[in-house]
Amino acid sequence: MQLLDWVVIGLYLVISLGIGLYFARRASRGIEDFFLSGRSLPWWLSGASMAATTFSVDTPLYVAGLVGTRGIAGNWEWWCFGLAHVSLIYVFARLWRRSEIITDAELTELRYGGQTAAWLRGIKAFLFAVPINCIGIGYAILAMTKTIEALGVWNSLGFDVGENSRLWSVIAICLIVLVYSGVSGLWGVVVTDFFQLVLALVGALIVAASAVSSIGGMGNLVDQLQAMGLGRSLDFLPFRWSGGSFDWTETAGLTTTTFLAYLGLQWWTFRRSDGGGEFIQRLAASRTEGDAAKAAWLFNIINYVVRTWPWVIVGLAALVIYPNLSDRELGYPKLMLDFLPPGLLGLVAASLLAAFMSTVSTSINWGASYLTNDLYRRFWRSQASAAELVTVGRLASVLVTVLGAVTAFFSDDVGTVFRLVIAIGTGPGVVLILRWYWWRINAAAELAAMLAGFVVGLSTSVLPWLQIPDFGLRLLVTTLISAAIWITVMLLTPPEPESVLQSFYARIRPGGPGWRRQQQQSGLAPIQDLRIDGLRIVAASLLLFGSMFSVGGFLLLQPLTGWLALLTAVLGGFWLRKLSHHRLPTLPTPTLLP
Repeated sequence: MQLLDWVVIGLYLVISLGIGLYFARRASRGIEDFFLSGRSLPWWLSGASMAATTFSVDTPLYVAGLVGTRGIAGNWEWWCFGLAHVSLIYVFARLWRRSEIITDAELTELRYGGQTAAWLRGIKAFLFAVPINCIGIGYAILAMTKTIEALGVWNSLGFDVGENSRLWSVIAICLIVLVYSGVSGLWGVVVTDFFQLVLALVGALIVAASAVSSIGGMGNLVDQLQAMGLGRSLDFLPFRWSGGSFDWTETAGLTTTTFLAYLGLQWWTFRRSDGGGEFIQRLAASRTEGDAAKAAWLFNIINYVVRTWPWVIVGLAALVIYPNLSDRELGYPKLMLDFLPPGLLGLVAASLLAAFMSTVSTSINWGASYLTNDLYRRFWRSQASAAELVTVGRLASVLVTVLGAVTAFFSDDVGTVFRLVIAIGTGPGVVLILRWYWWRINAAAELAAMLAGFVVGLSTSVLPWLQIPDFGLRLLVTTLISAAIWITVMLLTPPEPESVLQSFYARIRPGGPGWRRQQQQSGLAPIQDLRIDGLRIVAASLLLFGSMFSVGGFLLLQPLTGWLALLTAVLGGFWLRKLSHHRLPTLPTPTLLP
């Protein structure tokens, strides 16, 4: 990297830090301003921030590694979450905004009562803030250190760090992120997220275009993959229909059980089945319920339709340009270094730094919200002043960052850590969905599901004598064992007090038959039609995945796939528009009432 590249990166850092310092005073007003932007985020800013949060420096490396080792079909490992994210639009976004919580852990004492609910809130806050969140921060830092090493950043700056490259990279990265995320709160995070998302998308497109141009165009890329015997890497599905049966490709590295687990288990049994912590923070910070739903739609479009293909194309190009590359995750930074001229290299490097900072700053703010709101204020200082809580939030930000940095030293492979995060979070998802729609779910059942999923998922992933190599079978075992445990616990423990159930129903007004008694006793009709919402999920899924595969089909010169996917998207869009005529009244947003 040359002087011009460092000027571009320096300019980016100055802008990001300037935004953070600008919003520092607004974040100091109180805990809702620090963690929820005063519940005043417009939908486009909230949705863009959700997209920026999931676009870290690890995601291009992760997808490039997936494509390099498993082909395009390997991306079903994360594409399957599109089903959960579409459900978020039509089922859960409005419910979360209506709940008026600061963190999802806080919902436990809104939905449940008594000492068990308090224990659940505290344990959940700790698990999400420390081990789970810090693993996520750690693998983002791991990917950033890989990028720094691949680009030879320390050498270009004239520093000889020797074997301590990762240590100094981690220290530098964490200091940069902490300066604005720990000072400015969520307002600074989401505004910089928007700026960083635009920069990250531009950078991804530049790398993809440069890689394809160096090969001679998309046609040459496809031809060379075919000539190398890697034609099946271009398949969007891990199987083909041939000779009256399904022909499964070995390229994708997906067994039948794993692929079926992706589609039928992973997205609704994962701990984010009803939204996910960082997303919930954005939805709860939105101005209205309608803004929350629009934000979820914008996130889906950016995350699946827009971002997928630049990453995939870079992964395919790296297969051709670096056929002997041992670590496929390094294909992305190597292409940057080898094919981008000075200035443009600095811009793309800044885009990766932006992607990293947007994700880690969100994770820091999110983890600190648990430690501050659900542990410190709930169990230690319930009468703490607004200024004290903001100070604790900033100190918690430092703690979460340090723990995440330590985690990075125990990881070597981004994809492996990603699958570990999924495994330890599988199991409680079905309880998280049912708690909104069935009065009989109690705090003991949710606590049992969360702990069982964490213990079983970790044991079958890490412990040699319990390890299950097949990922799909591992998810199935984790789900079944967790279900057996939480169902047993639920049946052996009493339901929640009727006063707590009535209060929750009156506030949220969910649809479905699970709250029939509360509906009759309160005289309040539900403000949700689950049948219509279910149909909307199906129609929106057709629209989303059809759009994504039509873009991919035309880009990769697969016109039949492109046209069929486009037709699917159009049909889904017309169906969704027809369903939009079914409207239910909405509750006034509590924070907007006089």
